[in-house]
Amino acid sequence: MSCRLSVLLLLLLSTPFYCAAEKSPLAGDLLQWAVRYEHGRGVKQDYQKAFQLYCMAADQGESEAYYALGWMVFNHRGVDQDRAVAAGWFKKAAAAGDPAARRMQTVLAGIEPRPDPNCGTLRRDNPNRQQIERWVERWAPAYGLDADLVLAVILAESNFNPRAHSQQDARGLMQLIPATAKRFGVRDIWDPSQNMHGGMAYLQWLVKRFEGDVPLVLAAYNAGERAVESYHGVPPYRETRHYVKRITQNYLKPVHPVLGDPLISLISY
Repeated sequence: MSCRLSVLLLLLLSTPFYCAAEKSPLAGDLLQWAVRYEHGRGVKQDYQKAFQLYCMAADQGESEAYYALGWMVFNHRGVDQDRAVAAGWFKKAAAAGDPAARRMQTVLAGIEPRPDPNCGTLRRDNPNRQQIERWVERWAPAYGLDADLVLAVILAESNFNPRAHSQQDARGLMQLIPATAKRFGVRDIWDPSQNMHGGMAYLQWLVKRFEGDVPLVLAAYNAGERAVESYHGVPPYRETRHYVKRITQNYLKPVHPVLGDPLISLISY
């Protein structure tokens, strides 16, 4: 186990349980929750949730998660043991400077590393639509979101172009502006995975704020929640009204369905 992760475990033992829930969903917060679930610190031990949270933290560029994922795969913690996949994670962690991962590379010398089929499968350079759809179908439920709504928003925002850039400086698949990206813990706004994590975190926040009212959620995503609150409904902006109409013609649910036990709901935005 790396030094940093050991220190993190000690901090978790001495930190009140609610602290991580009061912060934005930065990769470090996901990592802390993953550690909690892996080791049963203040929550019921759950390797599956730990693995998913580590994977989400890894998608946001948290290098400590690379080692943790390798360790879980190597030790058969809630996932199938696969030394080649473990070697792949340790290789990635070692490249990020983790000394413990370098030691594990020595243990697994001679084993050809390969990518984890259950985590990190989205191409970073230029993912195609099929890859993006698979990614959303996997992760939207973790945010308590209907994958069809997320995909409808991506279609309207960027037409599945990860390099989309608007005149208003909205960027990427879910067209995040830099302030929103920072608010929801996105380190690299042009990274497709991080961009979608930030966009889904914002959508989840809006679903909660507007009690699942889909037109209001969409209007707020387009024009901002303050505009919706100021007008007590969809603002009279031509662009926003067209945006809401365009999406709701395809996404026919007026109220977002309640999806049970979303993984990320413990983190309060």
